[in-house]
Amino acid sequence: MPGLYIGLMSGTSLDGVDAVLADLSEPVPRLVAHAHHAFAPALHVEVASLNRQGNDELRRAALAANELSRVYAAAVGAILKIAAVPVNGVEAVGCHGQTVRHQPADGYSIQLINGALLAELTGITVVCDFRGRDIAAGGQGAPLVPAFHQAVFARNDEHRAIVNIGGISNVTNLPIAGVVTGFDCGPGNLLLDAWVQRHLNQPFDRDGHWAKSGRTIPDLLGRLKADEYFRRAPPKSAGRETFNLEWLEKYLAGSEAAVDVQATLLALTAHGIADAIKHFCAAATAVYGCGGGARNIELIKVLTVLLAPRRVRLTDELGIDAEQVEALAFAWLAQQTLTSKAGNLPAVTGARGPRILGAIYCA
Repeated sequence: MPGLYIGLMSGTSLDGVDAVLADLSEPVPRLVAHAHHAFAPALHVEVASLNRQGNDELRRAALAANELSRVYAAAVGAILKIAAVPVNGVEAVGCHGQTVRHQPADGYSIQLINGALLAELTGITVVCDFRGRDIAAGGQGAPLVPAFHQAVFARNDEHRAIVNIGGISNVTNLPIAGVVTGFDCGPGNLLLDAWVQRHLNQPFDRDGHWAKSGRTIPDLLGRLKADEYFRRAPPKSAGRETFNLEWLEKYLAGSEAAVDVQATLLALTAHGIADAIKHFCAAATAVYGCGGGARNIELIKVLTVLLAPRRVRLTDELGIDAEQVEALAFAWLAQQTLTSKAGNLPAVTGARGPRILGAIYCA
């Protein structure tokens, strides 16, 4: 179904929702418009708290899903206004929802969203719940972006690795010939954001300035890298259950300077990505970063050193803004669903085979 699709992504960082309007009528998506809607502080706190066990979770989760869906609807309205496109000019909205539990080993992953409410508020068909079918087929349900990376970034003249640095980092291996693979390789912005929020009361460490002013603690970095997750072979995926401040505190001696911990966390993100590429994308000659973390200047500098002689660039050079890739991926996944095409890569998620993903709420 060619035409205009909207993609909505609110990631592990919990900073808000990124919305894109994309023309998917050609093989390479064309970005028509984009917008970002920040979460209200109360919603941010509530969603963060729902990542942990608590009282009255079912009711709180339902109410949060409704509030999130209203934010998603506002983002849809804003982007239609920016682009001067009528509601009936959009084929569908693809929405990831907000992950609060990711437990594929137990057969589930929970993303907060009320798809029916979002369809009602926007008047547009909504596709959501992209992870469930893959998990039902024995997969991790994540990462889902490698299929999109393959569709838009794979080339027959360059072995590429695409690194998505959101709250969690994931890498996609795009060989010139052969099977596309990918997996979550460790924390991205999640720990960096949480630590700077705790100590500086800032939402994130812009350009990695605070981390740059500190010194990496080699022993701490070694203890963090020794965590079982980094040794586990793909397919694998992670979320806030795996990496969080409680996880970090297990490895802290307590006497570390906060700024040096920030520097060490930046090194952990960089090493997690670099080690994954060296072990599982060893033949890649070019690495392209995307996601909010790709704008962290200090992180990209460290990655460039660790991955030399490979070229490290951003997907901007491939024609897609680094910060819009994930939202575009969910617009594309919505199109895959509505055209009855598979949206997963079994070699990435571990599912028994290709599956059509998503639940559809018709306008």
